[in-house]
Amino acid sequence: MNKTTYPSFKNHFLIALPALKDGIFTHSITYLCEHDEHGAMGIIINRPLDMDVDEILEQLELDGHIYSHHQPVYAGGPVHTDRGFVLHRRDGKDWEASVDVTDNITLTTSLDILNAIARDDGPRQSLIALGYAGWDAGQLEEELQDNTWLTVPASEHVLFDVAAENKVDAALATLGINFSQIAPDSGHA
Repeated sequence: MNKTTYPSFKNHFLIALPALKDGIFTHSITYLCEHDEHGAMGIIINRPLDMDVDEILEQLELDGHIYSHHQPVYAGGPVHTDRGFVLHRRDGKDWEASVDVTDNITLTTSLDILNAIARDDGPRQSLIALGYAGWDAGQLEEELQDNTWLTVPASEHVLFDVAAENKVDAALATLGINFSQIAPDSGHA
């Protein structure tokens, strides 16, 4: 039996199509950090929680002066919602638990980056999330075939510069459309 191969959607956005009405994923946009034959992992980037980075830093009880950060913390997905994930622009520093997604974007899960952010010595742009979205091997491919998601090449501008409530339409604008133009039974591009 021949094994079907699928393209990797690493460094792409997954935009939930209108038919997906599953809680956290409804009208969501997820940045895929990994996608291979073993599965996929991403961070939802448009679900701000009712807390900001200052509250997280305060809970860590860090020593020394803490700079104020009026930046939201996001619900990154339904898996490991007690763990923090920092998507950030690559800054030339070596953080302890990091994976380079691209030459410019890194995912870090270690405390050292939060210490640096607290002291205003962290990456110049970052998105901090609690939890992540994950798919087992073949699961995302099945969901794509079922027209659950629309894939769009990722944009650093959308990831870091666009307000949460505008991220879906900003990503879709790269295709020349907006969310209101998508029919509930739309396919993927």
